[in-house]
Amino acid sequence: MSQTLPNQPPPNLPAVDAQGVAKRFGAKWALRGIDLRVRRGESICLLGPNGSGKTTLLRVLASIARPTHGTVMVFGHSTAGAADEVRHLVGLLSHRSFLYGELTALENLQFASAMYGVHLPVTALLAALEAVGLAHAAHGRIRGFSQGMGQRLALARAMLHRPSLLLLDEPYSGLDAAALDLLDQQLREFQSQGGTLILVTHQLERGLAVCRRAVALASGRTSFDGTPEAFRATAESRTAGDWGTT
Repeated sequence: MSQTLPNQPPPNLPAVDAQGVAKRFGAKWALRGIDLRVRRGESICLLGPNGSGKTTLLRVLASIARPTHGTVMVFGHSTAGAADEVRHLVGLLSHRSFLYGELTALENLQFASAMYGVHLPVTALLAALEAVGLAHAAHGRIRGFSQGMGQRLALARAMLHRPSLLLLDEPYSGLDAAALDLLDQQLREFQSQGGTLILVTHQLERGLAVCRRAVALASGRTSFDGTPEAFRATAESRTAGDWGTT
């Protein structure tokens, strides 16, 4: 997607430097001392069973949630002290789409463009819709969209401001075969342009094929960090529930 070339912070800074990150909700600890360093341009498939802390970690990295303990730096900016700068560098696709059903697909992108402060022209917004296969639905109100169409529009929204770091939580959900292939193509293009990717998905093989590093969480702690090949070898001795993300 040529219109989503990522912003380029100074090349010497890691994309993510998280140290001792813990997050508590009431009496429950969702994260228990996560250390994660991500190089610029790296791609990570984040794995683990329900309740392992994957979504919480993405929210902390996106500066939406504050860690109870620990520090997070995104391209040299602290998520605690420079949240606005972080949010301009991060694109997040989460379980909440941030889309408005009464607006058309184009109007949703126009609103998001204004919120990000980039004020893209209509031609650029239409190109973003075309890139996710929604050019034909630009003027349709999204309350009538299928789950897959909504997911594709949410991805276009997440990439409008040309993020350097893309955080995706179950992006393949609700997509048909053609849309799955289109998304993989977009992610590879994003990476080829220098973008950094952290991807959570229950589609294990598809995620491992797109990413060059696998990180698994269990009970809020890192249980694996290595190559997809090493992860596959390790996973053979585990049950599906140990690694599943559904």
